[in-house]
Amino acid sequence: MASYPKPQTRSPNVARLVRGFGGTETDWADAILAVTMASSFALSTNSRIFVSGHRGLVGSSIVRALRASGYSCVLTADRAAVDLTDQRATSRFLADARPDVVVLAAAKVGGIRANWEQPWEFLCENLQIETNVIAGAFAVGVRRLVFLGSSCIYPRDAEQPLREEALLSGPLEETNRAYAVAKIAGIEACRSLNREYDTDYISLMPTNLYGPGDNFDLSTSHVLPALIRKFHEAKANGHAPVRLWGRGVALREFLHVDDLGEAVVFCLERVHAADVPDGILNVGCGSDLSIRDLAGKVQEVVGHRGPVEWDASMPDGTPRKLMDSGRLRTFGWRPRISLDEGLASTYNWYVANVADHASTRSE
Repeated sequence: MASYPKPQTRSPNVARLVRGFGGTETDWADAILAVTMASSFALSTNSRIFVSGHRGLVGSSIVRALRASGYSCVLTADRAAVDLTDQRATSRFLADARPDVVVLAAAKVGGIRANWEQPWEFLCENLQIETNVIAGAFAVGVRRLVFLGSSCIYPRDAEQPLREEALLSGPLEETNRAYAVAKIAGIEACRSLNREYDTDYISLMPTNLYGPGDNFDLSTSHVLPALIRKFHEAKANGHAPVRLWGRGVALREFLHVDDLGEAVVFCLERVHAADVPDGILNVGCGSDLSIRDLAGKVQEVVGHRGPVEWDASMPDGTPRKLMDSGRLRTFGWRPRISLDEGLASTYNWYVANVADHASTRSE
């Protein structure tokens, strides 16, 4: 990691930041003291850990993993309790909760269609959440923070598998550029605070995720849950044909979300921002497959026997996204859930928790 000279006078900068997020002079002093002690902060099972977005796919997996690992003070808050796009509300919540650690899993997310049709919403809402949570956490002296990014931050034509060094090395994929730019801003926010104020804020870049709690709304979901729902509903409709976007040639990597949850706990316990260049780590399984092959696997798990039709007039998205997770693996982390195992369990969860309600809404 590059070595940068530290600012000679930090106090006025911190003062402006803390005051901007509702802090007082005392809060300013506390923030300076806390962040300078970040490197010596010892995580314990009694640490106060705030997981934002705990009802989502990613956040819920992190909460499960933390509790399974014995952490007894996991803090959560839904949107009714705190709107993270609201700066003042976020600042008040963090000042009252006083977490030791923040895991920023809250985000506006969606699949290729949602990203293509709502670029402004994906850009604006994610920038608001990231700025409010990261700056608000710093302002109240949060010692450690984990920011969850996305594999879409890497250039469309970056060399595969994607390494962390590829960030900002070329043009982004057009279909989700706005979301990618917002996530890159979050990475830079953590990197800048680490560089200037010696915080211990890391950024994890997960590959495509799936699992219990996923979004199965066909207008906003990612490819894997969308395939599960389409094949399930087609099966229930007499094994009707299933029509899918693109040609199915794009290659994608998929990680079960519970593997990501365990990776977050692993990093909190064993990895610090100073341990890796720019505090960035990819999180993936190391293998990919085509969307056409994925559709075949989902069709088999669901038990659909009808035809599959591919609409070549629709975009395929980025040609390939395979993550190089070598940095994280050097610390000893490995995923444990195979794609076949994960697909079966996710489909069972969908049938038990979502299928009847989703079918009723689509009628």
